[in-house]
Amino acid sequence: MSHVRLRSAFSLIELLIVIVILGGLVAVVAPGLMDSADQAKRDTVCLKMNDIKKRFDMFKLDNGVYPDTEEGFNALLSNPDAEKYPNYRATPYLKDMPKDSWKTPFVYINNGDNIEIISFASDRKEGGDGSGEDILFSGCNK
Repeated sequence: MSHVRLRSAFSLIELLIVIVILGGLVAVVAPGLMDSADQAKRDTVCLKMNDIKKRFDMFKLDNGVYPDTEEGFNALLSNPDAEKYPNYRATPYLKDMPKDSWKTPFVYINNGDNIEIISFASDRKEGGDGSGEDILFSGCNK
């Protein structure tokens, strides 16, 4: 009677081959996934900016002007000057200070008849390149 030896585990070589194959797949796929995730965050920022712009437009419709740069987003949270803005709504235009996809507050600039809303993106500072490049509302719809 001969004994038949059953194999119940992988050899070390087989495991190493699988690990190398998986590592190669991750090296090929991961950069594409990271780029997609970053682009999704940038697209979300543009959507948020669009909503914020509509709220500033409502403010202007009610009060005749956009808030000054210094008043900024705070003017959407509460009336900064009852004499200057007598037609301010009974409820604020925003409930909370808006933040971008990287949890950083947006920047608001009033240029007279036009306003700009800016996100400093992933590097959270002015300027930047690549995924850290600032996102301007005026550039979102291009």
